[in-house]
Order: sequence, then C-alpha cells, then structure tokens
Amino acid sequence: MYVVLSFFAALSFWPFYWIFKTSLEAGGNVYKYPPSLFPWPATFANYVGAWKTVQLGGYYLNTIIIAGIGTFLNVLFSLMVAYPLARIDFKGKRIVLFLILLPMMIPVQNTLIVNYLTLKKLGLLNTYMGVVLPQAVTIFGIFMLRQAYLSVPKSFEDAARIDGAGELYIWWRIITPLIKPDVATLTIFQIITWWDNFLWPLVVLSDSNKYPLAVALVYLNSTFQVNFRYTAAGIVLSILPVIILFLFAQRYIVNAIAGGVKY
Repeated sequence: MYVVLSFFAALSFWPFYWIFKTSLEAGGNVYKYPPSLFPWPATFANYVGAWKTVQLGGYYLNTIIIAGIGTFLNVLFSLMVAYPLARIDFKGKRIVLFLILLPMMIPVQNTLIVNYLTLKKLGLLNTYMGVVLPQAVTIFGIFMLRQAYLSVPKSFEDAARIDGAGELYIWWRIITPLIKPDVATLTIFQIITWWDNFLWPLVVLSDSNKYPLAVALVYLNSTFQVNFRYTAAGIVLSILPVIILFLFAQRYIVNAIAGGVKY
C-alpha cells in the first residue's frame, strides 16, 4: 500500500517540481528529453527577472486585499447564517436550509451574467468589492459551520441562558469559540480559494493594474513567450504563500476533518 501511495504521490508532485526546477535553470531547452532531475547550473536570475518584468509586488498587494476582504466577509457571514440554522428553532427552518443548499446544483458559470449585470447596476465593476461581493458568503461555508455548531452540546447554551446571557453573547462568546478548528479550516480554504481565483476577477476587472496574481500571470503570459523560465518563476512565487500557509495550518484542517466523522 505504501508503494502504491508513494507512486501516486510522486505523480502528483512531479509537475510542481518540474516548474520549480525550470525556474532555477539558467538556459537550454525547457522540454528536453529525458528531463533532468536537478537544475544545473542553478540561478535565481529568473525570479528577479519575473518580478521586475511584470511588477509582481503590485499584484501581490491586489491579491492580499481581495483575499483578506473576501475571507473575512465569508467567514463572518457563514457564522451568522450557520448559527440560527443549527441552534435556533423557528418555523420554516428546513425550507430555508433547502433553499440555501439548492443553488449548489447550479454551475457557477451560469451565474456570471446575472452577477455581472447586478454589479453594473450598483456601479461596482472594476472594483475590489465587485470581485468580493458575489462570493462574500458561500454554501460550503454555511453548511460546514452549521455541522460544527450541531456538534456542540446544548448544555453549554442552557448554562449560559441560566446565567442571563443573551443570544448574541451565547453565539459569539460561548458557542463559536468551541468550533475554532472548523472556523480556522474554513478560513484557510477561503484564503486559498481567493488567492487562486481567476475567472471572476477576469470578468469584473477591466484595469490590469487591479488584477490578482492568478489573472496577472496568465494575462501577461505573452511577455514571457521567449523565456518560459520567467513564467515558471512567477508561478512558484504565486503558489509559495499558499504552500507555506497550508504547512503551518494543516493541523487545523486535520482536527476539523477528524471532528467531522461524528457529523
């Protein structure tokens, strides 16, 4: 079993390693066969060239702004919607939950025109908020946090009510801290999603100076037609923050998945 898993792990890892190796090569044919396993002679000149050629610093800032606003709104709104669906009894709750889950059957591409026309009426085209608002809350986030809220024993809530706590206090200070691993996991997923977001920013933003990294690298790919190593260096620079984030935060994902077994 370990041999089989190691084989598939190597297959998955090879494209990333090939991009990284290519970004460090000084010259020669990129598509040579058989491919070399190690870049020699290795150089960081491609990273310097890619950074200067497309001014990646500005696109990094755009991506951080979009990912920061989008993640904050998504986690906050998901918490606000998930709590009453999990902990409060009200008439029609099942219908509301069904209507929230129903759009999951609609492909995202089918909503582009409606969202675009709505943002046009609101005057939010070519703005960061125009990129963020249509995905400021997601069905995945609502359902995930609802399941997390359902796992909290009702005794915590009852004890807080006996002490005179209100609903808002119970939500924010009593119940929500008990699902921190799930909130952290959703935050990580949202950061990665916003960081790699490509299609919607390309549709909404007309000013290339506002593009996030994912769009900028593809849009400016013509700049690198004679030097694919610059493109490889740009790809490595774009995915490096996500890899670092995952390595430091993977324990939260493991905890959330382990806790999800009882759901």
